[in-house]
Amino acid sequence: MKTCGIKPLSIVALLSMGLLTGCLFEGEQSMEEMDAPPEEEEATSTDTISEETESDGEDIEGEEGEEEEGETTGSVQRELYLLDSNGMVVPQTIELPASKEVASQALEYLVKDGPVTELLPSGFGAVLPAGTQIQGVNLKEDGTAIVDVSKEFEEYQAEDEEAILQAMTYTLTQFESVKSIKLWINGYEQDTMPVSGTPITGGVSRSNGINLQESAVNDLVNSEPVTVYYPSQQDGQEVYQVPVTTRVTDQEDLYTSVVQTLLNGPDLGTSLLQPFNDGAEVSNTELNDGVLTVTFNEALLTGEETKALSDEALASLVMSLTNLPDVESVDIKVDGVEQVMNEAGELLSEPVTQTDVQNAKSL
Repeated sequence: MKTCGIKPLSIVALLSMGLLTGCLFEGEQSMEEMDAPPEEEEATSTDTISEETESDGEDIEGEEGEEEEGETTGSVQRELYLLDSNGMVVPQTIELPASKEVASQALEYLVKDGPVTELLPSGFGAVLPAGTQIQGVNLKEDGTAIVDVSKEFEEYQAEDEEAILQAMTYTLTQFESVKSIKLWINGYEQDTMPVSGTPITGGVSRSNGINLQESAVNDLVNSEPVTVYYPSQQDGQEVYQVPVTTRVTDQEDLYTSVVQTLLNGPDLGTSLLQPFNDGAEVSNTELNDGVLTVTFNEALLTGEETKALSDEALASLVMSLTNLPDVESVDIKVDGVEQVMNEAGELLSEPVTQTDVQNAKSL
């Protein structure tokens, strides 16, 4: 029997409960033992969640209270999908107490009036109804996370249904092992969401999108959904990036189509901002060994004397393009400009990764 690195005592405990269902896997953030939702005929049963790290290509099970060299003692950063004041679902990196139960913990920090309350960034709110209990999370071998919640989950407003589903899905799929989620309530599998009846029979993944935006593209055969990022701001505070799913045509080049979508800007009437100058045009895109080189005309740059690429435009480009297959980083070029600079006056001499823009103040 394949044990996937689980210790003997853990195997005995799992076998005694009949819950040895799947093992977790590879990834930067992956989980090994997941909270298991009860079967339909049972009302209670819970297991533990533990987090794996990678070392020399092999998964290592972390022990309770054990520190890995280089880890932050007692805490870990998680990406939680919260609601901003405009009703958009937005990722925010929050430092949480270190926990073995990584999946359940992430969901618990989405509950209103729950443990996330004191950690919420200004202007952001949790999405799950107050009082919701996460009763179990069980990861299947196909990457489906079965999430079992209490009846309090049903106490939300109809207009919040899509946001709740998107926040749960994107928060859990930050873990590389999780590809999709299925919802159970008090041990019973759900075919639809409980308030407005959104179909969820086959599970929900990132392919279902987030903050869905109307698209001018009507040809569903020759187009595909993509998630791009636009900046937003609340009450003059720090600018943050909002993921938006729309459709683009890829008849010529998917990468160029995505860049052109960004240059066209977000839908009118939304809280999203246009980070690109009028007249900015993309002239070429080329992918080599994970680096996507994107070339623009000089209208991309801002400034009177010293021309530079705005931080918001850079973040939108890199966050959007590194979402696409095979793109690991983005190299920005401008026709007629020897070297592109950022707002701080630093040369963008190397391709920019998503991690770079998430730590934009250090660029």
